[in-house]
Amino acid sequence: MTTKQIKNPLINFLLQLGDNALIMGHRNSEWCGHGPVLEQDIALTNIALDQIGQARNFYQYAATLISESSGEKLTEDSLAYLRDSWDFKNCLLTELPNGHWGQTILKQFFVSTYQYYLYQELEINSDLKLAGIASKSLKEINYHVRWSSEWVLRLGDGTSESKQKMLAALETLWPYINEWTIFTDYEIEILGNKHQSIKEKWEEKIHAVLNEAGLIIPSDAYAQRGGKQGNHTEHLGYILAEMQFLQRAYPNSEW
Repeated sequence: MTTKQIKNPLINFLLQLGDNALIMGHRNSEWCGHGPVLEQDIALTNIALDQIGQARNFYQYAATLISESSGEKLTEDSLAYLRDSWDFKNCLLTELPNGHWGQTILKQFFVSTYQYYLYQELEINSDLKLAGIASKSLKEINYHVRWSSEWVLRLGDGTSESKQKMLAALETLWPYINEWTIFTDYEIEILGNKHQSIKEKWEEKIHAVLNEAGLIIPSDAYAQRGGKQGNHTEHLGYILAEMQFLQRAYPNSEW
């Protein structure tokens, strides 16, 4: 199935929210059984489950709207497992390889902090269904921000080795930051004039934590972008090949 030609701003917005949550959840699930200590392994695995649950809620709403407008019966599984990479609207940052533990933590901090301020605004959106999903997600996101920011501080202000690894991770991830606040027309349609406030709060928070951690923010670099328009890195193809194999090989499979 393809959703690339959908014009409805709300559907496109829901797909983007779901795609960001799903791809982050899949990436974090790759750490299951490989975390540095058992407690943190379980913590990140639980975050992955939260993210996949959030994706499911956004996809369910989007599938309902698409089905009502097209007559095609869709479910959240259709949107997760039967779209190709060019239909996905997730930001490029989410699909980057995990790298070491510190890089994963830093990526999680960037994404969760953005989601925190975004969902705060969506919680009071006039669309009550969207507001309800955001409100439920916000309870989980609040923990994600606290957990990841504490790790950024611990590693950035830790040993010389951990600091150097965090600085290297920051150099790797920073070019993918600006895409989050280069808003599309459909995002502005849903967020109204709130999008600028989200950007300002997000940037203020991440700069404050990075400064406290003693991590030097890289000078402005070219902003990698394109994910919101379906133009992705090669990494997303590998993610989808693994994630979608069973459903594509055995259509309509159920547990």
